[in-house]
Amino acid sequence: MGSPSTVDTDSDPRVTGEYIRQVSSNNGLLTLVGVVHDHPASTYRVRQVVTELDPEVLALELPPISIPLFKQYASTDRSPPVFGGEMSAAIQAAATGTIVGIDRPTGGFFQRLGRNLLRERPSLQTVRNLVSDAVDTTKHAVICRAAAAVGARTSVRLEVDSPVSHDIDWADTPDDQARDERTQVHRSRSFMNAFRTASRSQASRLEDVAREEEMAARLLQLRKEGDTVAVVGIEHLDSVAERLHAVGDETSPDGLRDH
Repeated sequence: MGSPSTVDTDSDPRVTGEYIRQVSSNNGLLTLVGVVHDHPASTYRVRQVVTELDPEVLALELPPISIPLFKQYASTDRSPPVFGGEMSAAIQAAATGTIVGIDRPTGGFFQRLGRNLLRERPSLQTVRNLVSDAVDTTKHAVICRAAAAVGARTSVRLEVDSPVSHDIDWADTPDDQARDERTQVHRSRSFMNAFRTASRSQASRLEDVAREEEMAARLLQLRKEGDTVAVVGIEHLDSVAERLHAVGDETSPDGLRDH
């Protein structure tokens, strides 16, 4: 699409290299944008990156079957959209028609998770936690698809998830939004480290590894179609970028670039 290959990170505190990673290859540029879900700073960052880079492919940390619902959320005159947070905002900003979900539940994710379980042989409680999470995420993905089907036949837009509440909104200054976003990131990491049980922590780690492996593998396939922007949770940003960067025969000598 002939867009610039770098993002202007100097003009706004919400668009900094802190949460943007780029991996280049002969197939094109892959830009990862980390987000705090439903945070105004993240939503602004996603819109700006997608608008500036004008990618051939937009990849989202969503189940593939939920993409139709978020496309419906994005089909509004209001910017950013009322529903769908940063994901529908990214879709609204994209000129491309190639918009894909790269998160679980997918066959590839379950295969990777199964291999990891066989390798590590975790406790029975950890396995139970993983099964429970898999059931919940699959149910949620199916609900998203059903809501999309309703929306396709009527003018009704069903809000499947309640937006995450934050201490800041669009009326606050860009500096305040960026500062609050950093606070949210640090608070989330501290909370997870302090209150998870051992089995829950192990289940979360195994699930995250399988998710990040599958997202990275999917992005390697997608970037063959051209420049790609991927929107992922900040907690997955560096891991996915490192997995992409590790594929040395497919990345350019510049490899991973932080902006």
